[in-house]
Amino acid sequence: MQSGSRPPESPLAMPAQVLEARGIKSLTHGPSSHIWRKLFLVTVSILVTIWLGWLMFRVLNVLGMTALEWGMLAIFIVNVGWISFAFVSAVCGFLDALFARPPPKGEVDPSQLTSRTVILFPVYNESVRDVFATVESISNALGKLAPGAFECFILSDSNQPDVALEEEAGFDVLRERSSEACPIFYRRRTINLARKAGNVHDFVTRWGGRYDHMLIYDADSYMSAETLVAMTARMEADCELGLLQTIPKLIGGQSLFARTQQFAASVYGPVLGRGIAWWSQNEGNYWGHNAMIRVQAFAEAAGLPEIPGRAPFGGHILSHDFVEAALMRRAGWKVRIDPDIGGSFEEGPQTIIDLTIRDRRWCQGNLQHSAVLVRARGMALTSRIHFSMGIFSYLASPLWLVLILVGMGLSLQSRFLRPAYFSDNPSLTPTWPVIDAALALNVFFATLAVLLLPKAFGVIVSLIRPPEKTIMARLRLLGGAFVETLISALTAPVLMAAQTSSVLSILTGRDAGWSPQSRGSEGYAIGDVARRHALTTVLGIVLTLAALAISPVFAAWLAPATLGMMMAVPLSYYLGKYQPDTAVLARSLKTAEQANVPACFSDALEDRSHFSKLNVANEVDLLASEDRLQHHADLVDPHWPLDGFEVHTPLALATAKIGKAQSVDAYLKALTRPERMALVNSPETLAEVSRKLNVMEPGR
Repeated sequence: MQSGSRPPESPLAMPAQVLEARGIKSLTHGPSSHIWRKLFLVTVSILVTIWLGWLMFRVLNVLGMTALEWGMLAIFIVNVGWISFAFVSAVCGFLDALFARPPPKGEVDPSQLTSRTVILFPVYNESVRDVFATVESISNALGKLAPGAFECFILSDSNQPDVALEEEAGFDVLRERSSEACPIFYRRRTINLARKAGNVHDFVTRWGGRYDHMLIYDADSYMSAETLVAMTARMEADCELGLLQTIPKLIGGQSLFARTQQFAASVYGPVLGRGIAWWSQNEGNYWGHNAMIRVQAFAEAAGLPEIPGRAPFGGHILSHDFVEAALMRRAGWKVRIDPDIGGSFEEGPQTIIDLTIRDRRWCQGNLQHSAVLVRARGMALTSRIHFSMGIFSYLASPLWLVLILVGMGLSLQSRFLRPAYFSDNPSLTPTWPVIDAALALNVFFATLAVLLLPKAFGVIVSLIRPPEKTIMARLRLLGGAFVETLISALTAPVLMAAQTSSVLSILTGRDAGWSPQSRGSEGYAIGDVARRHALTTVLGIVLTLAALAISPVFAAWLAPATLGMMMAVPLSYYLGKYQPDTAVLARSLKTAEQANVPACFSDALEDRSHFSKLNVANEVDLLASEDRLQHHADLVDPHWPLDGFEVHTPLALATAKIGKAQSVDAYLKALTRPERMALVNSPETLAEVSRKLNVMEPGR
């Protein structure tokens, strides 16, 4: 049994970095990445873009180019440039997977580890049962495998009083079930400054000096103890390595939508990730979780500044991980993505709605990186490529929609408008938009190949090196790829519409705020789904009717985009429903992780039973029992980040209302949620309430 909720503080300075700083000197002098790999990637991407752009130019330039056709060509080139870059990156990953030497498979002796590593669990109003079970399972696994080398630290930013008190009850269970071999600590912030990045910053500046490395879990992350030991050994062996990012696979999908994403991540993800790792090398990226970080390097180089201006583009940096990786690399530390590290997993959204809600926050964070790109000095070119990839991954959706609308405008022009026979520049032929239909078909198939070949690369690699070397397993893989491609084709227009809406809302100044991510959803009611996708459905119907008014052939060309939009409601509803493993489509999408469930995941699921029935105290219990109040005070972090005469307004209001209350019930009802949260975070105020209202029962 473990005692103490927090270890002694060991502060580490983490100054905010100046993005505009010039003349940054590297802290280390390790080998740089091969520049030819970036040049190869960019050059081939440009060549593919030029080729497809030239084909489209020939399609449009039959009798001369109109202004609308020039506009369509420009938008097409921008869009196809993005998919060409992703395609060439996938080609690099495919070739690397086929011909690269496999890494040596030497066993790491945990007893040889000389460093101390902390596993961080930042939580924000998450499921206590799910997260704390994961903490228990990995703590026990690390305690057995590498006793004394690891510690776990729950960093709570929860601001719901009921959730906060449930976390305290869950931590009591953790303390009873944990040992000193891998102790578990708990800290809940009193004031949530700068969101998740601020949560980690608070940890580093108070306890960072205690640890050599830290690895951050998401609330739905799972990693094997063997992987954590191996990553620690890698960090110890390379003193210039600042951050080591794994490529997590998806696990735990229950709906058809989640299973589809899970299949894609399992089959296509390794090739795509290997491609990024191949060309980025020491200028890799950080995805916010399932990555090991050298604490000293992080503290020295990755302190985040605030972006001037208001949200959504100004203020605290929302997608902090990309920026932290770029800052660490700017300071000279290696930032690497390792596609060969297994044993790293995370759960994905179960429904399209959950994905779009999460995506809205990610969209704002990535678009905010445009301000970082403009201001930052001294950052590696590869870091700028990572930023640009993130930004364009969201701008691509509205640009594709604009491309559809411009194409429709061209068709309307040729269908309904009369040619201008007499213009300022007379000629024997009118300016009439005409396209080469046969060549247009070639452009369509060429673009489709660039989009789909990365999937084929993943399938080929999986067929060559399958987890199960049977004919049935290979046939199931091919069937799963077909099902995934079909579902992805139908849902892509729905996601395009959602991302377009997100981009427009951000450009008009709407902030996403900070809400906890929905995890483990069991689907939504049909009415909620219909309301969520109403505009997408209307857009699909309008585009289809407009296309039919032009010609049935044009409507058929547009059908791959409009069909998914019109089917958004039934698609979202059906794909979000639970699918048992025995269902036909679920069987076709079965992954290697489902066939052999990783112990880190199955153990966490099993340990959830320990947190299903917690003895959770409420505010009345704390006020009525001296023992409960003292126990609560031992768990509460006494640190309030207030300067000088600064006052925490919710706590001040909660304190001021004590004198006006006649009973505990009346007092608690008079408090707002932030005031209740401030009360829970202040045992002194709770004691004052108990004294003034005389509710403490003798002997309790």
